Amino acid sequence: MKSALVLAIAAMTSGHIFEAKSCEELKAEIAAKLDNRGVRNYVLDIVDTDKVGNAKVVASCDGGSKKITYAKQ
Repeated sequence: MKSALVLAIAAMTSGHIFEAKSCEELKAEIAAKLDNRGVRNYVLDIVDTDKVGNAKVVASCDGGSKKITYAKQ
């Protein structure tokens, strides 16, 4: 259920890739959406695209050079 929620949020925020929002602004928007849906104990990190590894990517920012990743604590 939580995975489906994360994927839904990623889909909702995918349009933000082309907007002029900073990674921090986009991260805050995603966090607000997760919080509003009752998701707890998670971490959102902004990482360079080449440093993502196996992390779950929920958004892209900074012209695609950075990704926002989601993980449960």
